Amino acid sequence: MKDMISRSSLETLARAGALLPQELLQEVATASKALVIGVPREVELQENRLCLTPDAVAILVSNGHEVYMEAGAGTASQFQDTEYSEAGAQIVYSNVEVYRNAHIILKVSPPTVEEVGLMSMGATLVSALQMSRLNKEYIDALVERKITAVGFELLQDEIGGLPIVRAMSEIAGSTTMLIAAEYLNSNNNGRGIILGGITGVPPTKVVILGAGTVGEFAARTALGLGAEVKVFDNELYKLRRIKQELGHHIFTSTFDVTYLTDALRRADVVIGALRHEEDLATYMVSEEMVSMMKKNAVIVDVSIDQGGCFETSELTSHSRPTFKKYDVIHYCVPNIASRVAHTASTALSNILTPVLLQAHRMGGIEEILFEKGWFMKGVYTYKGHLTNKSIARRLGLRHRDLNLFRISKF
Repeated sequence: MKDMISRSSLETLARAGALLPQELLQEVATASKALVIGVPREVELQENRLCLTPDAVAILVSNGHEVYMEAGAGTASQFQDTEYSEAGAQIVYSNVEVYRNAHIILKVSPPTVEEVGLMSMGATLVSALQMSRLNKEYIDALVERKITAVGFELLQDEIGGLPIVRAMSEIAGSTTMLIAAEYLNSNNNGRGIILGGITGVPPTKVVILGAGTVGEFAARTALGLGAEVKVFDNELYKLRRIKQELGHHIFTSTFDVTYLTDALRRADVVIGALRHEEDLATYMVSEEMVSMMKKNAVIVDVSIDQGGCFETSELTSHSRPTFKKYDVIHYCVPNIASRVAHTASTALSNILTPVLLQAHRMGGIEEILFEKGWFMKGVYTYKGHLTNKSIARRLGLRHRDLNLFRISKF
């Protein structure tokens, strides 16, 4: 009987309690710290881009972050110091101040070893990697300062794409045709022809080596001007994709020597846009093939920073961009995107700003690094360790898998 009374009393209390306001469990927000971001002036001679526009700085500052800009950092991209100061950036007058104050450094060209030495211990660097110029001294400097380094060429997006590589490739592809048009004209001792075609005059013949992003946008621009375009690549899926993307009946072929030699002999413009893999030949066009091309035809070797597509290619600069060999004009300047620095800087800024804001929302660089696999894939050194296997193999160094740090962290 007592048991029945007790059960009845408990049920009554439970029903009464259900009518009272109940406490709800709420997720505790992750503490997010303000980011301190530094943008030093580029010291490499041919680098005119930078990583943040004034509009991006305004967004970051309005979200509670600090931005240190070295005076004159945006001048080559046609962004003035006054624009940055009005957006909320702190303008400083030496790179030492930028590196000393900022925890995150945004830089287009990789910093020099001396610049790495100026960084705060344990800082984060986001910059281009430039694999072809990478050396042990640079990696050792990053490791010594325990820098977390993220490479433009490695950084992915949510769907596994390479957003910075894609953006710069789009710019390079479109710009190559503007370069070709410049050197075809009579004022530059070119063939004196228009890039494209007009009524009653045969169209310019353009050959593109490589059906990747650079090749696609070069072909898109050439077709838009009315040129006749032929694209060569050994990857059939890339050739199919470029035909589908462009929606034109363009000529495509693998690197058949007969077809390629004939196309080069007839070409007015040849674009080298191949991305070379390790241990493969660095050129697809021999010196003999170049010697058979038209007088004052134009070669633009976009792949020159990886060794080039032509046996006759030699590295040139923006100040002396061309040379002639076998009476063929060669344009072999690396970093073509730097020619249109304002556009390229805006593209970089549009990619990096959302990443920084997301890092802030998640609690910082450490959190986004280990929570987001696409960001992790961009990291090549972390807290005193080289973490990229390809770099380690290239330079003969030891590396440590970044996933091991994730396991130890959690």
